[in-house]
Amino acid sequence: MKRKMIGVLLSVAMVASVLTGCGGGSDSADTSQSAEETVQAEDSQEEADTEDEGQEAGGGIAKEDLKVGFVHIGDPSDMGYTYNHDQGTQKMQEALGLSDDQIINKYNTPEDAECDTALRELMDAGCNIVFGTSFGFEDYMLEVAKEYPDVQFCHCTGYQAASSGLENMHNYFTSIYQARYLAGIAAGLKTENNKLGYVAAFPYAEVISGFTSFYLGAKSVNPDVTMEIQYTNSWNDPKKEAEVAQALIDDGCDVLSQHSDSTATATTAEKNGAWQAGYNADTIAAAPKASLTSACIDWSIYLTEAVQAVIDGESIPTDWCQGLSEDGSEDAVYLSPLNTDIIAEGTQEAIEEAQEKIRTGELQVFAGPLKGVSPEGEEYEVKEGEHFPEQEEVSAPSWSYIVDGCTEVVE
Repeated sequence: MKRKMIGVLLSVAMVASVLTGCGGGSDSADTSQSAEETVQAEDSQEEADTEDEGQEAGGGIAKEDLKVGFVHIGDPSDMGYTYNHDQGTQKMQEALGLSDDQIINKYNTPEDAECDTALRELMDAGCNIVFGTSFGFEDYMLEVAKEYPDVQFCHCTGYQAASSGLENMHNYFTSIYQARYLAGIAAGLKTENNKLGYVAAFPYAEVISGFTSFYLGAKSVNPDVTMEIQYTNSWNDPKKEAEVAQALIDDGCDVLSQHSDSTATATTAEKNGAWQAGYNADTIAAAPKASLTSACIDWSIYLTEAVQAVIDGESIPTDWCQGLSEDGSEDAVYLSPLNTDIIAEGTQEAIEEAQEKIRTGELQVFAGPLKGVSPEGEEYEVKEGEHFPEQEEVSAPSWSYIVDGCTEVVE
């Protein structure tokens, strides 16, 4: 979630490749000293060279000495983005056998100078790898990463790692647009007014990519459907989210979705007899009469891979992105259970069919013919037989065009 670049810059760079395929701190001195002693103990030059190569890649660290830091914009009580990321942290911790005191979380960190403070506190605590999970953290992470080259910095939803020249700076995200497309199918089959509503955080590529894929999923089973989008200009503001959801319902939208962190959209839909498809967490408990399903992310896959790489002294990819796997064995994105009490007939079958086609590559979410206009007025077209290579070359979403059938409502 979070959080995305202003999409136009990266989108423009991606246009040229539309037809392509997708695809620490205080502990560092001790680690270096251990590596030197190991090299001295080697019996052959070949083994010494191998150890030197490992040291250059990070040197590795004994698991019991590892410390992992997180900087979050919210806290798990949001039942949304931070909650979901925290679930991934817990799964990673269990998978790797880490103790509670090896995980340090900095919750409720604003996207301002407080992020720099939080990062430096993690450095003082001896963290060997740090994850920053909000878009606005990236510039602060880049600056601290320059000062601590032995610490790995992994930023969620950012886009500057590849151009930073820093070997210890990384970006990661998932192909959540695939799960959003599937959630859109549930919405397209459920709507009675043929008008969907979307509670969006900011007009960034991450958000636009998400609501576009949701709409395209709905349109794939309901050609007459349209969608209205309103922004809250906040990642997590339950009061504003409820106000925007109410405005969309008052404007005739009977199925809502969201790129926002609270359950306010779901509960507002239920109060008004409308329906909702959530994001990050299963919202059926919060709104059992409204929530159809939710598009979710399993962050533990990346977190486990990245932390294990530090333990092993291996490199972490500069950009990492994963979605639905070919065989379903390691899906980084998924739908929460369908609410069988309220979904439309045929929903599960339609979703399963589309999901299998996405896995095999037969279905490309951003396939042509497709036309859109960016918030700045730039027109873009994907021709028949082609597709936009969303997240095929970088981890950050870059589709930032409003397609026909979608309308932004600006207050």
